[in-house]
Amino acid sequence: MSEQTRRRYQSNLRREHAEATRQRIADAARALMLERGYSATTMADVAQAAGVAVQTLYSACPGGKPGLAKLVYDVTLAGDGRLIPQSARSQVQAIIAEPNPVRKLALFAEMAVGIYERIGPVHRVLRSAAAAGGLTDLMAGTEQQRRTGSREPAEHLAATGFLRAGLSVDRAADQIYALTSIELFERLTDVCGWSFSECRDWLARTLADALLERAGGPGEG
Repeated sequence: MSEQTRRRYQSNLRREHAEATRQRIADAARALMLERGYSATTMADVAQAAGVAVQTLYSACPGGKPGLAKLVYDVTLAGDGRLIPQSARSQVQAIIAEPNPVRKLALFAEMAVGIYERIGPVHRVLRSAAAAGGLTDLMAGTEQQRRTGSREPAEHLAATGFLRAGLSVDRAADQIYALTSIELFERLTDVCGWSFSECRDWLARTLADALLERAGGPGEG
């Protein structure tokens, strides 16, 4: 084995170890927070549940307990603890590669509702903590991150020529941001009794009606 290959192998092992540790910590913390709430979940309890030293927990979660909450949020949002950006994940890449704009938005809606299924319970716990006077910066940051992220699909639709004529990227991003809000999904599922599949289908139709030049758009068929 060459020195370069050995270094690459060791680097991959370190990354895999770090990802596995992130996953264990996030899983343990999420379970405790959902059971006890944020304020009653201690760093020591999470370290014990995750099978790591308390110092390891602090190293993995800069900023202490708010950092732990952010780790839980980020890992739950992504779906796993892998250290890769959301834009590089296979689900996003499939959306980008899809040539049919209606199908593209259907895939996007499926991803958005899947994220809500994962993040909804965590978001409620962290939102409650923020309302009680903690985690306000974290929740504001995650909301800003969500708004910033809503611009990427709008820019993609504009770049591919599918965005409705006269609709700016900024306004398209605003609509995506509003239509994929966690609070909206909560109203539909918790208050109106919709299933996740009904939310997915409604979101796909609504996005297509709001954003595309015409239902079906260029490239359909």
